[in-house]
Amino acid sequence: MSFRTRLALVSAAAVGLAVVFASVAVFLVVRDQLFGQVDRALHDRGEEIASLPGLRLDQNGNLDIPGPGFGRERDYVRAVPQAGPPVQTPDYNGDFPIPVTSRDRVAAAGGRGIYYSTRDVRGTQFRVLTISSTPFAIQIARSLTEVNRTLHRITIFLILIAIAGIAVAAALGLLVARAALAPVRRLTETTESVTETRDLSQRIESTSEDELGRLASSFNTMLAALEESDRAQRQLVADASHELRTPLTSLRTNIEVLARGNKLPRAEREELLDDVVEQIGEMTVLIGELMELARGERQDEKPEDVRLDLIAADAVERARRNRPSIEFSTDFEETLVHGAPSTIERALVNLLDNAAKWSPPGGAVEVEVRNGEVVVRDQGPGIAEEDLPYIFDRFYRARSARGQPGSGLGLAIVKQVADTHGGQVVAEQAEGGGTVMRLRLNGRNGS
Repeated sequence: MSFRTRLALVSAAAVGLAVVFASVAVFLVVRDQLFGQVDRALHDRGEEIASLPGLRLDQNGNLDIPGPGFGRERDYVRAVPQAGPPVQTPDYNGDFPIPVTSRDRVAAAGGRGIYYSTRDVRGTQFRVLTISSTPFAIQIARSLTEVNRTLHRITIFLILIAIAGIAVAAALGLLVARAALAPVRRLTETTESVTETRDLSQRIESTSEDELGRLASSFNTMLAALEESDRAQRQLVADASHELRTPLTSLRTNIEVLARGNKLPRAEREELLDDVVEQIGEMTVLIGELMELARGERQDEKPEDVRLDLIAADAVERARRNRPSIEFSTDFEETLVHGAPSTIERALVNLLDNAAKWSPPGGAVEVEVRNGEVVVRDQGPGIAEEDLPYIFDRFYRARSARGQPGSGLGLAIVKQVADTHGGQVVAEQAEGGGTVMRLRLNGRNGS
């Protein structure tokens, strides 16, 4: 059973219960009103009889009580003694012999006051008013045949109305469910289409701002993120293939030359071997940085609150060991950030390595940490104005850097770390020469 059908059935059931409760309430109200009218009529008749000077019997031993006025429904009147048969009025033909109860005998002794009761006589219901008196209790009875007939017709009408209401509710429930679940249907169709075609550019049209509209917007956002991730993955693979092609071709050429045997002079052979080792090293570095980029996109490490100044201190010590000819000066303030410690350290190491690579031997690299920001300045030649917008792109290498070792991925990793931590990284030309790199993360100032 589909969700739309279940929703329609639930709506019909809810409306059906409401109609049933309303019908029962209407029936009870109408029943009380009809019985109330009968009771008031019996009470009025009782007051007429009570206003008589006394109970009199005619020559035949019947009660001498005048009948109801013209246009009023007929009543049966009798007097119940404390013992013996009741005394009837002359117009009572005995077709409906209402039995005398012990309660009626007590009322005849003056011990019950006024009370109403409903009694069945030969399949016919009567409403009976008993007025306590001495030595007789006066009883006035009226048939409930018309009242019951009216209640029966009302019951049939209410049942038909309930059935019609449930049917209409079911039909309207289907229409409402179809309209309300239209965004869900479009979401399902889009999901199935994406699954079948692998086309992440598809979107769901939604103009509403309700829960389903927000669901469609969230799904579109998820598709956009997946599309961007897929695009970045394809771009990474394409860039990696392009970058690996050149060293692989050179490596293959050198190996083919070496495979020719001992025809090469020893010096050339040693030079080719050195080139092979160097090319393998470059490829190892390139593959490692590609893996670093892939790991950075997944963010496997759980973020936590870490001391940025302590991470920077470890990165500086590592850079000093790798670049002993460069002097590193530091100015750190206690700074808390929320992120993955190892990826942040990787970004700082890349920044420091880039600054040291462009600094002259014996040059200084200044490192400053405060307020969630790391500032690294070198004393190198600086970055050309036209290269500044592109230096954080993958595999981009400025014209002046194309003769230097490197893969063009170090600063791209720094940018990726900044993006995943809700920050940014910028490069500026420093006054007096050199370059300033500013890496800002979501800082939390320490006390």
